[in-house]
Amino acid sequence: MRLVRVAAAAFTASLFLGAAPSPYPGHPVTSPEIKAVDILARDKAISSDAFEGRGPGTKNGEAAAQWLADELKRMGVKPGNHGSYFQKVPSIVIALDAARSHFSFDTAKGPLTPKFPDEAVYWTPHYATNEVKVTKSPLVFVGYGVVAPEYGWNDYKGVDVKGKTVVILVNDPGNEDPHPDPKFFKGKAMTYYGRWTYKYEEAARQGAAAAIIVHETIPAAYGWQVVRNSNTGNMSWLETKDKNASKVPVHGWITLDTAKDLFKRAGMDYEQMKAEANKRGFHAVAMPGETLTVDAVSHISHLVTRNVVGIIPGTKHPDDVIMYSAHWDHLGIKPDVAGPDKIYNGAIDNGMGDSMISELAEAFVHDPAPQRSIAICFWTLEEQGLLGSEYFAEHPIWPLSHIVAEINLDADLPVGPTHDMTYRGAPESQLEGYLAAALKTQGRVLTADPEPEKGGFFRSDHFSFAQFGVPAITPDSGIDLVNGGIKAGMAARDYYRIHHYHQPSDEFDPNWNMANIVEDIQALHIMGEKLANSDVWPDWDADSEFRAVHEKLVAGRH
Repeated sequence: MRLVRVAAAAFTASLFLGAAPSPYPGHPVTSPEIKAVDILARDKAISSDAFEGRGPGTKNGEAAAQWLADELKRMGVKPGNHGSYFQKVPSIVIALDAARSHFSFDTAKGPLTPKFPDEAVYWTPHYATNEVKVTKSPLVFVGYGVVAPEYGWNDYKGVDVKGKTVVILVNDPGNEDPHPDPKFFKGKAMTYYGRWTYKYEEAARQGAAAAIIVHETIPAAYGWQVVRNSNTGNMSWLETKDKNASKVPVHGWITLDTAKDLFKRAGMDYEQMKAEANKRGFHAVAMPGETLTVDAVSHISHLVTRNVVGIIPGTKHPDDVIMYSAHWDHLGIKPDVAGPDKIYNGAIDNGMGDSMISELAEAFVHDPAPQRSIAICFWTLEEQGLLGSEYFAEHPIWPLSHIVAEINLDADLPVGPTHDMTYRGAPESQLEGYLAAALKTQGRVLTADPEPEKGGFFRSDHFSFAQFGVPAITPDSGIDLVNGGIKAGMAARDYYRIHHYHQPSDEFDPNWNMANIVEDIQALHIMGEKLANSDVWPDWDADSEFRAVHEKLVAGRH
């Protein structure tokens, strides 16, 4: 792969802004109109090899954040953080030294040492010391690892797992039922109980020494390569006073084949135990004669990366904010990945989201000044667990009670003209109605998430705000293609997920059909204008799990 060279027009623009020549892409010459050529120019730049996969904290990754800040300045978006385009996000980087570390199961039939990272990945979030050990920790199968009183479900009932290793299934109970009950863990739609982050959190509350999740492609919604690529090398965490001592000492995943072997060695049938775990009244089961021993040696460093924040001030209600966002980071460079290409360019994930938000920003700048403020934000550390947006939500620049809506974009696919747009997750808030109304002006419709069981709602940055009650949504590209219908739309999604998602092949393509991307941005622009020039406050739906915490926000606003 070659470095993207600076086009003459972009180079001239950078000189005009007073920027010195650099190895990074220049800024494109764009117009206020929402155009495919502008979006493509931005995506080509932000996903270029020069930024080396936008790894947070790296010289070239942080240069990508600077590029986005300079782009906001070029377009006339004002700095959002008291005169700065940046919000520092202090974090810790923990990189497992696989050559000096060890992970193995002791069983009655001998040791089982799954190959890292092809059969197992593991790490520690603890950083008070660079070596964390778990020695002969007994294994307990805890089903889905869920404690959900509202559903009458407790996988840890009657079992003490302190100091033990819990083996956990992915997703929710009942999620693979051909005819799921929509009132039981939301049926087909994943709840937060099905998210891997929850499973580690609950294991920590239960006092486990290690938590190991069994990967299955269909219920997880991604292949093993995603688990491997996302959980090797540098892993980041927000700084905490207890240095993450409250978290499970060892986190990990194992492949399905490894799990089946492990269960078989314990005299258990994996499929049978999985079926039992889906029944009410399931009780955790010790795995006879099996223990886990881990010696995790890590390299620990402090890192300060940055969220990028801009603002278009409102004229009537400047303290009320409509927020548009996308994450700027990706996976960086992974030297140990197979093949000659080691750079994870992330042209779709999330170069496309960055480019779409930038295009929206330029349109809003040239609109009549809005009554409410419009924020333009680019989050860091999304690929490490939504950490940049989590940090903002915990340390907001604008009070959360005055954020009218958080509209996030993440990895929209350019698939050509569509009859619709989608959104991630089950129906949750009135924001879906505002987006549907905007689409109606285009003769298009809003389609519910066709795959809510894959947990998209919990895998994008809007979730950081939803947890605090802020109405939040991540719209997505449509699935009903003008050319080919739903079958073609779903095929495009599957192709990207299998062949490009979190892989070096997620690269810029000048031949993308951008028709749906342009229309999607126009719809989001209409939606934003409506919210920014009114006094309405969208709410969560009556049955949403975020309704109660939102009511506390409303009380704080008044």
